[in-house]
Amino acid sequence: MKAAVVHAFGAPLVIEDRPDPEPGPGQVRVRVEASGLCHTDIHAAHGDWPVRPNPPFVPGHEGVGLVEKLGEGVTHLSVGQRVAVPWLGRACGRCEHCLSGWETLCEQQVNTGYGCDGGYAEKMLAWADFAQPVPDGVSPFEAAPLTCAGVTTYKALKVAGVRPAQLVAISGIGGLGHLALQYAKIAGAQVAAIDVTDEKLELAAELGADLLIDARKDDVGKVLKAHGGAHAAIALAVNPAAFEAVNSGLRRGGKLVMVALPAHGTIQVPIFDTVLNGTSVIGSIVGTRQDLAEVFQLHAAGRTKVEYETRPLASVNDSIDEVLRGQVKARIVFDLGTGR
Repeated sequence: MKAAVVHAFGAPLVIEDRPDPEPGPGQVRVRVEASGLCHTDIHAAHGDWPVRPNPPFVPGHEGVGLVEKLGEGVTHLSVGQRVAVPWLGRACGRCEHCLSGWETLCEQQVNTGYGCDGGYAEKMLAWADFAQPVPDGVSPFEAAPLTCAGVTTYKALKVAGVRPAQLVAISGIGGLGHLALQYAKIAGAQVAAIDVTDEKLELAAELGADLLIDARKDDVGKVLKAHGGAHAAIALAVNPAAFEAVNSGLRRGGKLVMVALPAHGTIQVPIFDTVLNGTSVIGSIVGTRQDLAEVFQLHAAGRTKVEYETRPLASVNDSIDEVLRGQVKARIVFDLGTGR
């Protein structure tokens, strides 16, 4: 099988032939049809974060494909069934976090494309209990971005406790942000979309944003405060300054939900203003299996639209460069099934 492999941090990925992996007990082998390019994959390939993966490895945690082979003990999935393989490759199922509905905080978790090989390959392994069935009618190219970008922003809005008629600021309208905007509208919120490119602000307008803020020329905090301040701000732009800007636009009792992960990011949180105004700064990490099931259900019901473009896996290095230059409108999805 063909796979895109990280051999050294910061070096170009290498397309190479590898043996088909064999599923162990509780695993399945998936013939990958589509795999999304997430910024986390770039951080993995560059070794940006304190806990690094171990090269050589195959990135990718938005893999979608057909079950090709069942490992011992797998009875709830069938050969030929379409599944998605998310960032949460496996959790222990026994700790406090797993048992209380926060399996994404499990300290024993294994992350797809980070702690085990991921979806930048024609075939991959998945733990069957964490491989999410994809509903009929949802294409693999739509399902791939939903597997991370979708579930991550959907969970962030849950964490923010967004309610109808509230003002929600979405900072960064791209692969994640265009979906966050739609989930906020589904929740009945008014949405302020913040970005620094005309194309993404136009996309936000097309998707129903109520307020557009161009951070190149507008003072984000002042604009939000002029509209009463944001009840919640979802920080998706990979830029620490963007976190601080949107935090300054919260109303009293507002919540900053941090999602993006700049490689060396820190922000200054003003203690007096935070205490006096009762604001919160919260981290939100991906979503659970149930969250992903709900994301797929919403999409199957026609409630969301996924903006993506397909590329061959051979374009992986050029695609990464385009993402880093901010030249991608929403999500790149590698086509491993049809050659498109």
